[in-house]
Amino acid sequence: MNIEYFPDKRSVEEAMQVDDPLLMLVCYDRSKTIISNIDDAFEHIILLRKMNYPENDIDKYFRVVVNHDGADWTFVCPTDYKNIYDKDKRLKEFYNDGITAITEALRIIGYPSEINIPKRYGRHFNMLGE
Repeated sequence: MNIEYFPDKRSVEEAMQVDDPLLMLVCYDRSKTIISNIDDAFEHIILLRKMNYPENDIDKYFRVVVNHDGADWTFVCPTDYKNIYDKDKRLKEFYNDGITAITEALRIIGYPSEINIPKRYGRHFNMLGE
């Protein structure tokens, strides 16, 4: 997994030293992760823009805000994820893939943080009966 930093690796490492929240975009195919101090990019879509990626690429990434207290995953599953049209199967696949990819990215950057899905994104789990 390739790690890209905004504005640069040194700035991100400095933010990590003081435990500032980081924005993290983990590519669905696990080929890359993009990381920034939240104060340098503010939102995931802005981070993409600042890295010169198209805004509509947002649906190619798991979106996470992380510090040592935890990793909050913005759980938004695209309706065309892996071309799985059964909603329950698609959500389960997205969840499983996300846990795997985000855990790997966190390990690589040295953040053994627990992955949390904020309550406002948990409505999908209620539909699945979880």
